[in-house]
Amino acid sequence: MEKKNWLQLAEGTGTDLIMGQAMNLLDGVLDYKELMMGYACAIKEINTKFEVLDTEFEVRYKRNPISSIETRLKSQTSILEKMARMGIPPTRENIENTLNDIAGIRVICSYIDDIYLLADALTKQDDVTLIRRKDYISNPKPNGYRSLHLIVSVPIFFAESTKEVKAEVQIRTIAMDFWASLEHQIKYKKNVEHAEKVIARLKECADEIAHVDETMQEIRMEMDNIKEEPSDVEALYEKLRKIDINFM
Repeated sequence: MEKKNWLQLAEGTGTDLIMGQAMNLLDGVLDYKELMMGYACAIKEINTKFEVLDTEFEVRYKRNPISSIETRLKSQTSILEKMARMGIPPTRENIENTLNDIAGIRVICSYIDDIYLLADALTKQDDVTLIRRKDYISNPKPNGYRSLHLIVSVPIFFAESTKEVKAEVQIRTIAMDFWASLEHQIKYKKNVEHAEKVIARLKECADEIAHVDETMQEIRMEMDNIKEEPSDVEALYEKLRKIDINFM
């Protein structure tokens, strides 16, 4: 007996309901893929902007403000769970209007002043729109969390259209990221004994790390202020080194 696929069965039985459900499902899948494509492109766009800034600083100031860049695209499960917690139907329109963190970029810097330098350089660009800025460095969260959060939008140019897409940018130092990563692991442990003591100790660690960040920046600034006159050979070597920078 010849095996029939679901489309032949639907046509053979005249079941419009099956066809309707299948088409709705297909439309939903394609719509979701298109939605996530936009956010993935926004991540690439912003990531490239930070890489360009890092390269510029290497050439101009002989140092890289960026230690590393991490990117994240929120999963469909996480999106649905967050919309459910908010009590909002997970339509495409609601997702785009409500959620700002589907596209996520985390920039890790060596020093505190680099955080603000990069944030200002990014948001001053003509095609970047700053939607919201939260400074958890100047005003840490009660648990000690520190980071600079930006919600921005960038234009994504497709073949037949242009679309503004939002993304969340987190900029923090290596020390801040170290603390946040460990705190994230600890807070998801269940049935923790003496939870208040653990929270208090985490806050103490956050304060100590903040002090280390400030001290390291002070040391770097002191070293930057030391002026050394290079010899003619050293000056020539430095000029050649700038020319030889690998831009790839």
